[in-house]
Amino acid sequence: MGKLWLILGVLALAEIIGVVIAYFRPRKARIKPADLGSIIEGGSVEKFPLNSVTAFVRGKFYLSRLEDGGFLALSRKCTHLGCTVPWDSKEEKFVCPCHSSIYDIRGEVVSPPAPRALDIYRVSIENNVVKVDISKPIKRSQFRKDQVVYPRRS
Repeated sequence: MGKLWLILGVLALAEIIGVVIAYFRPRKARIKPADLGSIIEGGSVEKFPLNSVTAFVRGKFYLSRLEDGGFLALSRKCTHLGCTVPWDSKEEKFVCPCHSSIYDIRGEVVSPPAPRALDIYRVSIENNVVKVDISKPIKRSQFRKDQVVYPRRS
């Protein structure tokens, strides 16, 4: 019985030493979007048909081209619990697989439980090329017309 207690004591001491070493060991740096290149080139404006949604796996966003020609970069995360929200091209809406929240092409909530519109990323159009800055999502409560970026007319 004494040997068993000795073995258990040594194991407990080893475990405590392991926890202390893990606490003081420096953590590995997490990769941030800025490290991967926070600006993603989507392509030329003409590449995106009106009233369409294009998924960008690398940036984890959707580029939505509205019927009036404007662009929105929408986060793929549902604002309810963070599930990935797929685009249903037949129904022309985003439907969350976790709790059935529904968003329109602008990311606006059509059917709860999602409390607010999908987050967006900054979009810019330079030399007729659509670019999206994924370094920081912009939280929004609802869709506003000033969130849409339009190509310059020549």
